[in-house]
Amino acid sequence: MVVLDRQQARRIAVRAQLLDRRSHGSVAEVVDELTLLQVDPTAAVAPSVDLVLWSRLGDDYEHSDLTFALETERSLAELSSYVRPMDDIGLHLAVAPRELHPSVHDWLAANQGFRADVLARIAAEGPQTAADIPDSCEVRWASSGWNNDKNVNRLLEVLTLMGDVAISGRRGKVRVYDLSDRVYPADLDVPSYDEARAALDRRELAALGLARSGPGELVTVDGCEGEWRVDPDAMAAVEAPFEGRIAFLSPFDRLVYDRERALDLFDFTYVLEMYKPAAARRWGYFALPILVGDRLVGKLDAKADRKSGVLRVNAVHEDLPWDPATGDAVDAELTALAAWVGLDLARA
Repeated sequence: MVVLDRQQARRIAVRAQLLDRRSHGSVAEVVDELTLLQVDPTAAVAPSVDLVLWSRLGDDYEHSDLTFALETERSLAELSSYVRPMDDIGLHLAVAPRELHPSVHDWLAANQGFRADVLARIAAEGPQTAADIPDSCEVRWASSGWNNDKNVNRLLEVLTLMGDVAISGRRGKVRVYDLSDRVYPADLDVPSYDEARAALDRRELAALGLARSGPGELVTVDGCEGEWRVDPDAMAAVEAPFEGRIAFLSPFDRLVYDRERALDLFDFTYVLEMYKPAAARRWGYFALPILVGDRLVGKLDAKADRKSGVLRVNAVHEDLPWDPATGDAVDAELTALAAWVGLDLARA
């Protein structure tokens, strides 16, 4: 069995996520490589989708580029809580219904009249938000509290995964739904479950480079317990020259979203602290992991104060003491981040 050292493993992961050098592709091309952007409403500095794309594309990226790809070009689509390549939507529609919890299917079966009402309204009146649609449910969604009285929202989300409706755009931050055949291409291919599941597993491993499971080559990583799977193309390029750079990452960035993987490969400890009381936070409300080369070296605690016109830097946490070159690189990237969000830089 091949044994990778941890630097090789880290570089595989960084390359796979397009963080070794700036991409010169389009928004759609970047998302195709990453396979997804996680949508999250938190925007302490900028929305997560924008932070991920800026960290890959640089200062030329604007949020309107993503909106264009989603709503005009239709090269991307929003499905559930993720932006995905349109070319992958058929794969997800092939697997999602089968992987929904049985209780969701039971709830849908008990609400066939509700489902028919919603689809008829959208068919007749065009794109709708959840607030536009009357709640005619026969059996209410059994919520633990988070989704109380949100039967329409839940139905629309389920119908999206079933392929009946699709997210056609947004009004501000609110999703707009239409019939799927008005949003997705007419030639959208939905393969068998087994074909789709295998294709998605290959796509996911390619986007991660290496993971604890998947269809790739079996390896071990020196200093890490257990076995890993490596994407074949990533393995073939393991000795290629590596171009490291600096990047501020969203907490939902795929390089760090698996906290155990980040600890194994990068010795990087991270907890999203937005739900903690302020006094209990170690790194900040929405601290951004800092990547330098093939190492995760710290966290940036910053907040966009648009009322005051500044990007307020509360703290820059060094996991270990930085050398002067690292400090200078972080300072330069901070200046670039402030310019990209259109704010003056203000340090605490």
